[in-house]
Amino acid sequence: MLELKEQEIGQFVAQDFRTAAVFSEYGIDFCCKGNRSLADVCEKNGIAVDEILEKLDIAVSKQVNPSIDYKSWPLDLLATYIEKTHHKYVESKLPVLKQYLAKLYKVHGERHPELLEINELFVAVANELAQHMRKEELILFPRIKKMIQYQENETPLKPAHFGTVQNPISMMEHEHDNAGEIFRTIAKLTGNYTPPKDGCNTYQVTFAMLDEFEKDLHLHIHLENNILFPGALLLEKKLA
Repeated sequence: MLELKEQEIGQFVAQDFRTAAVFSEYGIDFCCKGNRSLADVCEKNGIAVDEILEKLDIAVSKQVNPSIDYKSWPLDLLATYIEKTHHKYVESKLPVLKQYLAKLYKVHGERHPELLEINELFVAVANELAQHMRKEELILFPRIKKMIQYQENETPLKPAHFGTVQNPISMMEHEHDNAGEIFRTIAKLTGNYTPPKDGCNTYQVTFAMLDEFEKDLHLHIHLENNILFPGALLLEKKLA
């Protein structure tokens, strides 16, 4: 524990970029002033060292469990899981990434002009994802949960105002394709999220966060396109 307290905050981020979010939460500069020890930073800012160490531990321990059998889950549980896990993840990362990308372009844009396109693409996909998730949470997911309730009660399902669930599902799948295409372009522009040799800590952290964001989006879309949506269509046919 003592060794961690004396470790430089820049080293925390270099070892695991997910710690950057914790330092950002406390307004701690891990980039230009990353050579300060955690103990010194906490003392100067009036932060309990144990408090921030606990948050750092939580940040680096989060991971996806590949052994989970999502196909065995009830559809209403899966919809809730997607909303509480992947939607919340996207909501928490979008503002951070937008801020970091804007900073990168401002500081490094002259030497790395591709940052302008990367920034514009991410802002575009961020806006689309925000609207996309809202439509799922207000329209599609409630319908799926209602279908489960009707199935359990063995009562006829009343028609939705949008018709069959195939209609919102088709829209969601189209938007998934668009988001995936944008990230393929971002990955190409960033050399598969490889920061340049002259990249600072913020550069490295931002690209690592983009990489993680895309990986989470892949699982997010997989759960919907390949499990939730087909299950919803099948259930609707059974209830017709």
